Amino acid sequence: MTAASATTSASGARHIHVDAAGVAWIEGTAVKVCEVVVDRLAYGWSPEEIHFQHPNLSLARIHAAFSWYYDHQAEMDAEIERDLAWADADAAQAAPTPLLEKLRRLGHVR
Repeated sequence: MTAASATTSASGARHIHVDAAGVAWIEGTAVKVCEVVVDRLAYGWSPEEIHFQHPNLSLARIHAAFSWYYDHQAEMDAEIERDLAWADADAAQAAPTPLLEKLRRLGHVR
């Protein structure tokens, strides 16, 4: 994804910008497009529910994020997969918390 694609895409370009690293952001926020998409994929949230959970995002910006996602779905899905793999690797390296250790001793989690 290039910075040029942010200006040439007809859908959502007004509310989306792409940084030098190729990451799509919702204009005027610190929210990545993929974060809004993950809210939809992980929780099944509608645009209205996403707005309720994140009132700083207008419905127009949320819909622009989905529009951008569908226009760049293969790239966005790859970005989401990379982010999830990074989070999984980071979690695997983290030391267990005292709560997790207690839950394991009690047999509630493995």
